[in-house]
Amino acid sequence: MAAPRTVLRDEESAAAALLNNSSKEDDDSPTGKRLKSERFPVSRWELAAFFGVFLIFSTGLFCIYLTMPATEYGKLKIPRSISDLRLLKDNIATYASDYPTQFILGYCSTYIFMQTFMIPGTIFMSLLAGALFGVKGVFLVVFNATAGACSCFFLSKLIGRPLVSWLWPDKLRFFQAEIAKRRDKLLNYMLFLRITPTLPNLFINLASPIVDIPFHVFFLATFVGLIPASYITVKAGLALGDLRSVKDLYDFKTLSVLFLIGLVSIFPTLLKKKKIYE
Repeated sequence: MAAPRTVLRDEESAAAALLNNSSKEDDDSPTGKRLKSERFPVSRWELAAFFGVFLIFSTGLFCIYLTMPATEYGKLKIPRSISDLRLLKDNIATYASDYPTQFILGYCSTYIFMQTFMIPGTIFMSLLAGALFGVKGVFLVVFNATAGACSCFFLSKLIGRPLVSWLWPDKLRFFQAEIAKRRDKLLNYMLFLRITPTLPNLFINLASPIVDIPFHVFFLATFVGLIPASYITVKAGLALGDLRSVKDLYDFKTLSVLFLIGLVSIFPTLLKKKKIYE
C-alpha cells in the first residue's frame, strides 16, 4: 500500500521542479529581463525624500503667494503656448508695474520651482521676462535659470542616480566617458554644452552630479553658458506679437551663432591637443 504514495510524492516533486525550472527560464529570457529592467528604480525612501523636498518647496511658494497683493488668481497660470503667454502678459502687465517687488519675488519663486522639479514651461517664463522687462530681463532669466539648475543638481545628487540610469542609460554612459576624457579642461567643455543644444539642459542638470562634475564648475558653466540663449529668448519676448511658436526661436541662423560661440569656448582645449600632438 506504500508504493502508490511514494509514486504520488515523486510526481509532485517532479512537477514542482519543472515549475521552478520554467520560472527560472522565464526570468533569464529577454522578456523576463525586460520586465525586471522596466521596474521603477527609485526606492521608497528616495521617493519619500523627493516628495519631502517637493512639499517644502511647495509650502514656501504658497506662502510667498499669500503675501502678494490680491488679484484675479484665476488668470495666473503657467502658459503652455504663445497664445497663452500673450494672454498672461496682458493680464499681469499692470500688476507687474504696480507691485514690481512682489511680482519679481513671485516670478523668481515660480521659475526656480519649475526648474528644480523639471516642470515644462520655463521657456515661456523667459519670454515673459522679455515682454515685461525688456533687455533687463536677461539678468532675471540667467539668475533664475542658474538657481533652478543648481537646485536640480543637488536634488539629483540626493536621489537622481537610479532615475537617470533608468531613463537615459546610453546617454549617461556617453556623457561619463566624455567627462572622463576632458577632466583637465572640464569648464570649457561644460560651457560648450551649456551654450549649444548638444545635450538637453534637463539631462545636464540631472547627470552632472552623477558623473562627478564639481559644483563650482557646474555653477560657473551654467551661469556664463546660459547668457547667449537667455538673451535670444528675452529678445524674442520683446517682439511677442510677431512670434508664432517656440520653434521660431531657434532657426538655422540662431543655432549657427550658438555653435560658433560654443566652439570659441572649447578652443583652448583644441589648441592644447594640437600642441600635445606636435
